[in-house]
Amino acid sequence: MSADHLQSDPYMRLLGIEICAVGVGKAVLQTHVRHEHLNIHGNGHGGFLYSLADAAFALASNSHGIPAVALSTHMEYFKRVSEGDALEAHASEENLGRRTATYRIEIRRGADLVALFSGTVFRMSE
Repeated sequence: MSADHLQSDPYMRLLGIEICAVGVGKAVLQTHVRHEHLNIHGNGHGGFLYSLADAAFALASNSHGIPAVALSTHMEYFKRVSEGDALEAHASEENLGRRTATYRIEIRRGADLVALFSGTVFRMSE
């Protein structure tokens, strides 16, 4: 996947998600929580956090040059986030098989782990 292709993701642009790094089996993204990312309680919306994690998941899982699509995901929310918070998503490959791969994505606000995402992809043939 080329850098131009990664930068052209319209959903990531809409949410204000920026790519910091993509390597084989890993990715780091960053964003800031904006007013439009808040839920009815005034905290960062769970769907926004999920989208950040899912974007890192997609980049890391497709970094081998073989198209990969999600089979299953799971998200745990540990701490609330607020407007203005700087967030990073750190994706790492935990297991790479011939047809499936599993990833761990940590959503961090500085040193604080605010959410944890795990996901498994199906790796399509080349």
